[in-house]
Amino acid sequence: MTLTVAPISSAEHLAFVATQRSVSFLQTPAWGRVKTEWRSESLGWYNGPRLVGAGLVLHRPVPRLERHTLAYLPEGPSIDWTGDLTTWLDPLAAYLKAHGAFAIRLVPPLRTHSWSAEQVKAGIADPGIGRLTDVPGAVDPLGARVSSQLSAAGWLPQNPEDGFGAGQPQFKYEVPLAGRSEDDVLRGMNQLWRRNIKKAAKAGVEVTVGDDLKAFHDLYVHTAERDHFMPRPLRYFETMFAEMSAEDPERIKLYLAHHEGDLVAATILVRAGAYAWYSYGASATEKRDVRGSNACQWAMIRDSLAAGCDVYDLRGITPTLDTDDPHVGLIQFKVGTGGRAVRYVGEWDLPLRPVMYRAFDLYMRRREYVRGKRK
Repeated sequence: MTLTVAPISSAEHLAFVATQRSVSFLQTPAWGRVKTEWRSESLGWYNGPRLVGAGLVLHRPVPRLERHTLAYLPEGPSIDWTGDLTTWLDPLAAYLKAHGAFAIRLVPPLRTHSWSAEQVKAGIADPGIGRLTDVPGAVDPLGARVSSQLSAAGWLPQNPEDGFGAGQPQFKYEVPLAGRSEDDVLRGMNQLWRRNIKKAAKAGVEVTVGDDLKAFHDLYVHTAERDHFMPRPLRYFETMFAEMSAEDPERIKLYLAHHEGDLVAATILVRAGAYAWYSYGASATEKRDVRGSNACQWAMIRDSLAAGCDVYDLRGITPTLDTDDPHVGLIQFKVGTGGRAVRYVGEWDLPLRPVMYRAFDLYMRRREYVRGKRK
């Protein structure tokens, strides 16, 4: 099979996405319009006249290399990963190099390992285990094979040791939904999660789907100040909702949990195909005992089940299981939903212009060093 790569329109890209049961919302045309600091384009893979794959490419210029870009495909592209990857990736590299890219960064949407909630909890309880990767988990042969093929073809892994970096998280927590009922999912949760969901209902917490982004953002900024992270501006969320809703009215939803008129929690759910993501969350410091965050999560899970989704993605975790590490609280919270911890293939770079790529790598290392010193 000989494939060619060429630009496709947003309409052609969206039509292809609609045929896929599993495709990341980061690989939809709308996401390119959300990321206003990047230039975006949709590319298609053709087998003769037939479109057989698609990808959203985000181009970002680098200081002193303005005429050339890093070409980034977040959680993509949407291609057949089961065959010979050179058939797919060689024409992509040729096209992007001819159009000014000095490197490609892609993030295959494939798992390499998974661990059940019981395995994660046992690992946390074992003082001899410090990391998720120390626990024997199930190996996904496709993800492992793709990693080997990428390495053999000269691609370079870009995955930070703690699992979190500037790009997409390599370790995530997911709740499988396919073939399960609400009762099945509830039974899979731990006692604390079930109790908190009931507590929220008994306290009279009401969760609605709304459009008050200003109220969400005010609570989100409060959460950022409390939990010490840098919040995104309101304009970012306004753009995100406008662009993604225009593409598909069911793509993105805002959940608001109120208790006696007070907004106590708010979350954002994104859905593409049969996949649902918990994308952003915020919670009030007061009234935490009414468990608004658990109520929001349960509402999003129920709606994802009703929509026929296969997976509910709680997004990133770090691989630490060390109870002395402050990051372990994140995985402890998410493991209460049941489900599984998963490791993905992660981010991989292919240098197209090695000298420029080395300059870019040095620039990024210096920037991270400066950020570390500021902290």
